[in-house]
Amino acid sequence: MIELVIEQRRRDLGGFEVGRVLPFAKRRMVGPFVFFDHMGPIDFAPGIPRSVDVRPHPHIGLSTVTYLFDGEVMHRDSLGSEQAIRPGEVNWMTAGRGITHSERFERARREGGRLHGIQAWVGLPREYEEIEPAFDHYSSRDLPVYESGGLWARLVAGEAFGAKAAVRTHSPLFYVHWRLAAGTHAQLDAQYPERAAYIAAGSVEVEGSTFEAGRLLVFGSGQPIVFSCVTPAVVMLLGGEPIGERFIEWNFVSSSRARIEQAKADWREGRMKLPVHDDVEFVPLPPDSAERANPMS
Repeated sequence: MIELVIEQRRRDLGGFEVGRVLPFAKRRMVGPFVFFDHMGPIDFAPGIPRSVDVRPHPHIGLSTVTYLFDGEVMHRDSLGSEQAIRPGEVNWMTAGRGITHSERFERARREGGRLHGIQAWVGLPREYEEIEPAFDHYSSRDLPVYESGGLWARLVAGEAFGAKAAVRTHSPLFYVHWRLAAGTHAQLDAQYPERAAYIAAGSVEVEGSTFEAGRLLVFGSGQPIVFSCVTPAVVMLLGGEPIGERFIEWNFVSSSRARIEQAKADWREGRMKLPVHDDVEFVPLPPDSAERANPMS
């Protein structure tokens, strides 16, 4: 059954908008997912200013996952990683005890083009919150794909529908990209206790009601969920095992408020290394950082 419907809240990033559904006052997390932003779609003209980019900023206690439908984003981090992400690929960055990174739209600046995708944060279990930071990039060949009738599906991360993605994760979860033709029926199994579906495009019917793009449907546990596609649609399925309460301030996630205060002080005092190939500028700690998660990871 549907427990909650969360409508995206639009946020202007000074060059394009995102739609945020997590965290939400009535539902802070779904499984280990603590943050979920829908980027665009936006069509950039060539020559967009550098102010549109996401300058270097820090994270602790989480993994970030970038997944694109259209466009390209250049990732650089304090480990020395420098990787362009393109549609169907996954950048999975584990912050652990601390990492910094930037995301820049260099191809769009040169050529113009569309940006459309999802930014998500996955909280780390307590025993992994302070692990060494890491960065992994996965091509579309690493991600299982299934197609039948009007349903096309890609397993972005975790395990679901009898498949397992190559993406290295730290707790039981699933993250799936569905494309559905009009009139298609598809089912989300009851494998995990916490599940949700974000409608990125089109409209679907669940339990007799029709839901349009920009909504996150949060489901109760124990029963399969049947989707009927009203128009051609793109749906992202997400969830998994809960990891316990987490605090979020700005770009920091932790089970400990004291740890977040330490991370804020470290960033304020310049004790966190900037990205190796992008260390000229950075995002300063906001004066009032509580609940102000960075719009992009």
